[in-house]
Amino acid sequence: MMKKILSTGYTDTAFNLATFLLRVTFGLLMWINHGVPKLTHFSEWRDTFYDPFHIGHFWMLTMSILAEVFASMMLILGVFSRIAAFAILLEMAALIILFYHGRPIGHFEDAILFLTGFLVIIIVGPGKWSVDAMSGK
Repeated sequence: MMKKILSTGYTDTAFNLATFLLRVTFGLLMWINHGVPKLTHFSEWRDTFYDPFHIGHFWMLTMSILAEVFASMMLILGVFSRIAAFAILLEMAALIILFYHGRPIGHFEDAILFLTGFLVIIIVGPGKWSVDAMSGK
C-alpha cells in the first residue's frame, strides 16, 4: 500500500478516473452553485447583472448562463469538453481580472480554483470516459 502511495506511476484506468472526476466535479459545482441560481433568478438580475463590457446586463447574464449552465452540462457529459472548459475559463478569467480587481484574494479564491480546474481539463482533455472519446474526437 505504501509503495503505491509513494509511486509516481499511474495506470490508464487511474488517469481516466481522475479526468472523469475532475470534469464531472467541476462541471457539477459550476452548474449547481452558479448556473442554476442565475436561471432561477434571471428575471430579478436581468437589469442589474454585472456588465463590465457595456453590452447590457441582459446579455452579460445570458452569456454567463451559457457558460455556467450549458458549457457545464457539456463538460459533465464530456461533449466538446475542451471548448466547454475554455468558455468557462474565459468567464473565470474575466471575473478575476475585472470584477475582483484590487480585492483580497480570499474574495475570489473559488474563481481561481475553477479557472485552474478548467485549465487542467483543457490541457489533459476529457479522458476516455466521455462522449468525446466514444465518438473518436
